[in-house]
Amino acid sequence: METYEVIIIGGGLSGIMATRTLMKKGVEDILMVEKSRSVGGRLATRRIGEGKADHGAQFFTVRSPELQEDVERWQEAGWVKRWFGTPYPRYTSASGMNALAKQLAQSIPVKLNTRVSSIRDGREGPLEVELENGERITANHCIVTAPAPQALQLLTGIAPPEVSTISFAPCFVGMFTFEGSSSIPSPGHVDEGLPDGVERVVDHEKKGISSSVTVSVYMTGDWSKKHVEMEENSIIGAIQEVAEGFLEKGSRVTGAHLKKWKYAEAETVVRTPFVEMGHKGRIVLCGDAFLRENDEAGRTRFESAYLSGISAGNRVAQRNGNEQDQSV
Repeated sequence: METYEVIIIGGGLSGIMATRTLMKKGVEDILMVEKSRSVGGRLATRRIGEGKADHGAQFFTVRSPELQEDVERWQEAGWVKRWFGTPYPRYTSASGMNALAKQLAQSIPVKLNTRVSSIRDGREGPLEVELENGERITANHCIVTAPAPQALQLLTGIAPPEVSTISFAPCFVGMFTFEGSSSIPSPGHVDEGLPDGVERVVDHEKKGISSSVTVSVYMTGDWSKKHVEMEENSIIGAIQEVAEGFLEKGSRVTGAHLKKWKYAEAETVVRTPFVEMGHKGRIVLCGDAFLRENDEAGRTRFESAYLSGISAGNRVAQRNGNEQDQSV
């Protein structure tokens, strides 16, 4: 049975930042477990024909000194660029949002395509993480970054009551390839004057990440909730009508794809960057729904996930250091 100092469940931005923080603090016996084939979570990019489209987070803003410092480094490395916006600039990845996640996770040991079925926290001995394939991994600490509703399924009888108050709205995203141009103005982003139920529309060629015209159409949480039982062909058909409203004369839609985000944005949040639970607080739950008390935006976003991961990583590193000091 494999044993680690820390297991991180979930390879989204919070998990990546928690792991990077631990490694900076000298904690290296770490394993990240991610159910998908790539790290990134909602930092998601899909290749479509010769082009590609971001279909999770499109950009991020910066309000904290920690993120500002990192963004300056990422800009120097060519990982991110300023896209648009005042007073808060909107930054985006130079090569698609998933590329940024992969760049941040380069040195992280990760087990992909692996689902966790439960976390057991006995009072004696290490934590036990059971995988869906029946394999078991043990650790002294565990950071869980899955959305709260999913985390609760893994933490039966362990999670405190405030975690159950976190709820999420879904989001349906249509991705379309155009033959010809779109009428979306430069820099390729529209979030005003849209039809009811539409949150934003993006042209990824004008955004600068796609060699061909690919357009993402984001539906609101309310619209997505109302249509959650609709057949996928009907959903993509309804969203395509929106995309077709941005065709230049002579252009046409040549391909359509649908992404359903079940946990897109938290409708309720917790005003603490992480929650400790289990025996001696060895399990830490964090993510974009866990906000620092002084958070100005008050909602889930790239930066809340980033800060929550850092806070959780610092806390586990502190606990790990204290335990090592006591054992000397």
